[in-house]
Amino acid sequence: MDKLWAPWRMQYISNAKKQKGCLFCRVREERNDRKNLLLFRSRHVFSMLNKFPYNNGHLMIAPYRHIKDLGKLRSDEILDLFSVLNKMQGLLKELLKPGGFNIGINSGAVAGAGIPSHIHVHIVPRWKEDTNFMPVVSGTKVISQSLEQLYAQLHKKI
Repeated sequence: MDKLWAPWRMQYISNAKKQKGCLFCRVREERNDRKNLLLFRSRHVFSMLNKFPYNNGHLMIAPYRHIKDLGKLRSDEILDLFSVLNKMQGLLKELLKPGGFNIGINSGAVAGAGIPSHIHVHIVPRWKEDTNFMPVVSGTKVISQSLEQLYAQLHKKI
């Protein structure tokens, strides 16, 4: 069985607990989309690049409402969330041409949610053999494109 190991993210998880307030609520309110790598706003949700990606193109989609339980989303929010998920996956597929995707929701801290108080969906593009010796030997994940460059490319296509 293949595993997606990401030990380099432990630094992010440790630091996230020290940050005050909710990342998603802050990004929603700031209206500085380029700085925050926010790509797309719809009626109920928004999509942004993950600043600490597992892979190039790692996006997150979050509702505007600050809720932690997927079951508390209203029907129109669920529909909007999955519509934006579909749009963002299509965009990533067109631009980056991955072999597949990991799409997931970590609900609760014990399930791996770095921000357990605000539900969000991860879209992680995957390529055949996209892991190598670098994370194991040196604790380093190689991301072959800058976030700013990827943001510009994705934003141009939206």
